[in-house]
Amino acid sequence: MGQTIRFGVSLNSELLEKFDALCDEKSYQTRSEAIRDLIRGVLVQKEWEQSDKEVAGVLTLVYDHHTSDLAQRLIETQHEQHDVILSSMHVHLDHHNCLEALVLKGPGEAVQRLSQKLISTRGVKYGKLTLATTGQEIV
Repeated sequence: MGQTIRFGVSLNSELLEKFDALCDEKSYQTRSEAIRDLIRGVLVQKEWEQSDKEVAGVLTLVYDHHTSDLAQRLIETQHEQHDVILSSMHVHLDHHNCLEALVLKGPGEAVQRLSQKLISTRGVKYGKLTLATTGQEIV
């Protein structure tokens, strides 16, 4: 980890009030911690925009497991892309609905392509890819 550098930021007073309120809401101890997280978030987004970079993420799916062949189609797609899926967790939300969380890692383009294929599978009620980072390029 590099040396810590102090720098000043000029903000409109109303913007600073909103930022301070956000810091309180998110339980940041200091503005510096909040600013560091904002910068890291932008850097993670930049990683994802470079489709050849290795990225990580979590794909959440919600579906009715009674939908004809849906579970089987999802499993087949996952097996086809086993090199991108690190882990999966299946939870029964109620008698009909299941939640599946897949931890993904690989080239950004491959992770996004697999996520979109699973999300767009007929019968999936909800799908969301949450972007993360492998941490290799984030300080």
